[in-house]
Amino acid sequence: MISLPRDSLINAALIFVCLFTSVSSNNALAQTPTSAFWRNATVYFMLTDRFKNGEPENDLSYNRTTEPALLRGFEGGDIQGIIDKIEDGYFTDLGVDAIWMTPVIEQIHGYDDSSGITYSYHGYWPKDWTAVDANFGTEAQLAQMIKTAHAHNIRVLIDVIINHTGPATQMDVSWPDEWVRTRPICNWSSYIQNTQCAIATSLPDIKTESEVPVELPDFLLDKWQTEGRLEQELAELEQFFARTGYPRAPKYYIVKWLTDWVREYGVDGFRVDTAKHVEAEIWTILKKESEIAFAQYQAKHPQQLADSQPFYMVGEVMNWGILGFKNAIESTLAYDYGDKRVNFFDYGFDGLINIGFVEHVQQDIEKLYSRYSAYLNEGPMQGKGMLNYIGSHDDQDSFDRARKHNYATAFKLMMAPGGVQIYYGDELARPMLVEGSYGDVGMRANMNWNDLSQLETQALLAHWQKLGKFRQQFPAVGAGVHQMLNASPYVFKRELSEAQTVVIAQGLAPGIKSIKLNSVFAEGVVLKDYYSGLSAPVKNNRVEINTPYAYLLLAPEQH
Repeated sequence: MISLPRDSLINAALIFVCLFTSVSSNNALAQTPTSAFWRNATVYFMLTDRFKNGEPENDLSYNRTTEPALLRGFEGGDIQGIIDKIEDGYFTDLGVDAIWMTPVIEQIHGYDDSSGITYSYHGYWPKDWTAVDANFGTEAQLAQMIKTAHAHNIRVLIDVIINHTGPATQMDVSWPDEWVRTRPICNWSSYIQNTQCAIATSLPDIKTESEVPVELPDFLLDKWQTEGRLEQELAELEQFFARTGYPRAPKYYIVKWLTDWVREYGVDGFRVDTAKHVEAEIWTILKKESEIAFAQYQAKHPQQLADSQPFYMVGEVMNWGILGFKNAIESTLAYDYGDKRVNFFDYGFDGLINIGFVEHVQQDIEKLYSRYSAYLNEGPMQGKGMLNYIGSHDDQDSFDRARKHNYATAFKLMMAPGGVQIYYGDELARPMLVEGSYGDVGMRANMNWNDLSQLETQALLAHWQKLGKFRQQFPAVGAGVHQMLNASPYVFKRELSEAQTVVIAQGLAPGIKSIKLNSVFAEGVVLKDYYSGLSAPVKNNRVEINTPYAYLLLAPEQH
């Protein structure tokens, strides 16, 4: 990293806090409850390259000019495009608490042709963890994006990788054998066959089990020398290893490089890619070092956000989901490798992505909500975070890819217990099926901004905005306890520690709606419907509101 100067000394108090963090003999962190903010958070996930092109001048960086296969090249989305949409209030209007962007670190410059000519538009084929890829923008733009997000009270999560490097190409040399392996290919049959193997032929696997010191690759040293930052990078590595005492093994270099983004720019959290394909102990170390870096940044830049929240780390553990989804053990939350079980919440994670939601969302809505609430508030997930989603960049089982049930699906996701992940374009019914595409790219089409000229798309976006803003204003929606009040029409309440209660209804007929409240709110309390914007007092244990909509989002009117 080259854009900002760094202090040469580490705050001693922060070191003391870190070194005496409660860590057991198996390197698992003592669990602390995830805050209600993160348990209710709405996280907007975007492929940086596919969201918005704010600077066309960077579209062909590093001479990436070979014609790619359909949707397998860089399409132009960049950091400036994200800045533009933050500034015009797009995320604020949607009730977004945090933006999660795919990796923007420098990628391999060439292409891989194992699945058609494919560039690293997605950000998951790293070449240099210490630089921003020019196709996405500059370090200065990344700093500005985070600063702008914070000014709008939006946090920023970046996607991080320790599992693998990008492939060797006609423009990119391989990492040394001391760093990576390309064989065996994982067969998923055991712990070793998930963690000490290459997950794809195109992804050299970093030897994350190793504690053996290695030298930096020559190509990286030469690159830093050419860019005029070799001495600075080497000096910082000396300081890091002297402070921590870690051996110069590959994984510890990467921990240092990743946490620099937190220390220098104030990244608020990490989404960890391929978490189950790396020995879990390194996630404990990444979290600990991230918290040190986060505290240092906050000490230098106080009060950038309206409130203080701890550094957040959420993991992708494919085939893990609540209620015993696939490889998850329902009673303990552990992931079952077959010969070993690992509970990632023991290793620094505040939340995991709930891969099971795309299956669970097909259940009856009350069954879904009541089971989720019990599991989150009374069961093994009590005090822990997760992110539900209906669509993702690499889940072929994403729900309703044909976009046939947009309003009902939005409601079911946004009012579900737990945190939620909006995948870019869910709110505009962006196509998730692209004719002629191969593999995951059909779920990675460009953001359909032009559809906002259509009244139908405008109305759908307004629906998402109402749900998102209500969820953001009332953490009881995602973090509270669920209770059904009426089956038909469907009415339920959410209560968060008796401090906040909301009542929500769906399936209502247009016109006058008279809802029995079951003594949830006292007589005379004025309730606002955050879907229509209308208000009415509680009379005879009921509220009556005349709206043309099928939904009510009720909470005491705030002044």
